[in-house]
Parts: sequence; C-alpha cells; structure tokens
Amino acid sequence: MKKIFGFLTRISLTKWIIISMVAGAFVGWLFPEFSQNVRIVSNIFLRMIKSIIVPILFSTLVVGIAAHTDDLKSVGRLALKSIIYFEIVTTIALAIGLFAVNMTQPGAGVVLKTQTTQVQSLTVQKMTWQETVEHIIPKSIFEAASANDVLQVVFFAIIFGVALTQVNGKQKEFMVNLFEGFSQVMFKFTGIVMKFAPLGIGAAMAYTVGHSGLGVLVNLGKLILTMYGSLAFLIFAVLIPIMMIFKIPIKEFWRKVKDPALIAFSTTSSDAALPLALENMEKFGVPKRIVSFVLPTGYSFNLDGSTLYLAIASIFVAQAAGVHLTLGHQLMMMLTLMLTSKGIAAVPRASLVILSGTLVSFGLPLEGIAIILGVDEIMDMARTGTNLIGNCLASCVMARWEGEFQK
Repeated sequence: MKKIFGFLTRISLTKWIIISMVAGAFVGWLFPEFSQNVRIVSNIFLRMIKSIIVPILFSTLVVGIAAHTDDLKSVGRLALKSIIYFEIVTTIALAIGLFAVNMTQPGAGVVLKTQTTQVQSLTVQKMTWQETVEHIIPKSIFEAASANDVLQVVFFAIIFGVALTQVNGKQKEFMVNLFEGFSQVMFKFTGIVMKFAPLGIGAAMAYTVGHSGLGVLVNLGKLILTMYGSLAFLIFAVLIPIMMIFKIPIKEFWRKVKDPALIAFSTTSSDAALPLALENMEKFGVPKRIVSFVLPTGYSFNLDGSTLYLAIASIFVAQAAGVHLTLGHQLMMMLTLMLTSKGIAAVPRASLVILSGTLVSFGLPLEGIAIILGVDEIMDMARTGTNLIGNCLASCVMARWEGEFQK
C-alpha cells in the first residue's frame, strides 16, 4: 500500500491533469447521462479560480508599476525605448493570435452553456465608445472587485500604483513590500487551488463530452495547432525580420538563446531560465546595464507568447460558447488583455488568472478554461519559450538602438 501511495504522490500535477482529462472523456462517452451530474465538481473549482482574479491582478499591477519607478527614472531614454518596443511587438502578437483563431475557428462545435443575458449583452447591446470609456472608470473599487470587472480593477490599480510612486520613504517601502508579499501569497494560493485541477478538469471534460460528444477532442487538437502555428509565424514573420533590421547575427543569437529557451520550454517558467539568459546575452555582446534592465522588465511588459495565447484562448471560449463577438468587441477584449497581461509573474499557470478575468469581464463561461487546461501544459511550453526568446531579442535590440551592442 505504501508503495502504491508513494507512486501516486510522485505523479506530477501535469500528468494528473492529462489522466483526469482522458478519464473524464471516457466517462462522458460511456455514461453521458451520469456525466451531467458531475458538473458541480467543476463549478466548485471554477469558483475558486474566480476568487483569485482581483487580488492577484491588483497586487501584481501595483508592484509592477511601483517597483520599476526607480529604474525608469535612472535609465530614462532606455526605459522609454523599451516600453515602446514592448508595446509594438505584443500588439502584433495579439493581432496574429486574433487573426489565426478567427481563421481556424477551433472552438466551433464545442457546446458551453452561458447565461442568456450575458450572450445578449454581447450580441445585441451596442455601447458607444463614450459609454465604453466611461465604463472603465469604477464608481467603487469594491463593486468592481465583487463583479470581477477586470478593466475597472486595472484602472484603479494603475492610479493606485502611480500614486504610490509619489510617496517617499518607509511608507512607500512598506506598501510595496506589502503588495509584493500579498502577490506571492496569492500565487501560492493559486498553487493550492490548482491541486484540485484534476478533479475539476475531469468533471468538466466528462460533462462536455457527455453533452457535446467526442468531437470536442478534435477542437482541442485544432487549438494546439493554431497556437503552435501562430507562434511559428510570430518568430519567422516578426522576430527574425527584427533581427535583420537591427543587424543582429541570427545564427549566433540562436546559439546563445537556445539553452535558456529550452529551460523555459521544459519547465514552463521564464524565471527558471533568467540567470542563464542574462549570462548568455552578456556574452553575446549586450552590456550588463541594458540586459539587467530589459530582461526583468520584459518579463512584465513583453510576454509575446503569452499575449498571443491569451488572444487565441479567449476567442476559442467565445466560439465554444456560441457567442458571436463583433470586431469591436474583439478589439476591446484585446485591449483588456494588453492591459491585464502587464505585470503578470513569469510562472506556470499565471496566464490562467488573466484569461479568467477577461472571460468574466465579457460574460463568457469559465467552463472553457477547464477544457483548455487539459492541454494547457502543451501550449504553455511553447508560449514560455517564445517569451524568453522575445525578451532576449529585446535586450539585443535595445543595445543596438543605444549604440552599445558589441557585435
């Protein structure tokens, strides 16, 4: 018995998720009527996920703004150039993901239930741009938090973070440390909730397959192919041309970046690859003062792979829920993702929080996340590796732009 228990405890969470997804698919296929009764398990898991959204977003954004202030003041021109570059590339990544998911339609055919009023609010109600802008401003942060209105929470967090930068001395240090500690606790909280993921995902898969049939597995395959194809297009159509424009040796760059990229790919954590990436970029000819600023800042503001994934995943859920999003709604969703993805920690599953908040804001069902989580590890590996490559390239571009690239 001890050997069996020991063997079970050695199985990783990722493997348990895969096992639960397969088991749930079989239960839904073999016992379609029974599978409709296990939805309560996935609902409990999703409610726990919802409880994470506001505290983790608020704390990470406040720390992201306040903690970088001293760096931004000291490097000035470099910081401005870096942020401009980050925004351009991540916007392109969002556009590529949005185009790809609309072309392949991986969510079409999946049946996810969403409330009728929520669907009507997306498909019938048309807000003017003045109303849309006005909606971003919260009347009460508590009301916005209780409704999980991500844009309003982000707006309040940005103003709060900017205000915190204008406070000096121990008070500022105390508040930054407080929110940094709070964000770390919330990521641990996320880790605890994720231990329930196999049960929640297995139940969601059983319910979905029992309700929609085995065809949903084909949709997940299309989702993975869409993700990998989009990332390949991003690298070859965007990142490599950037190397050519800034005269960065492509082969030598790849030799320096491949090892940290493989670490990021295999561990699904950019943080695990950061020390080696810093070392290799310095050897490649990027001055220490540039690489030590651009790489850590890029982990907050230049997540090319993650932003592309978020665009694909959010539209996938909308397609699965049968919600037709107009181009205006999709662009608004991309704006939300662009704002909320800043400051997110480079750790596994961090994108889950951003995706959850976006879906809630646009009235889309969180059941879609439970389905995506079954194959999220496969997609997480690719997007994390792409994040690492994009940030290493950003440090080279900034060094060349500053006239200090030693190649």
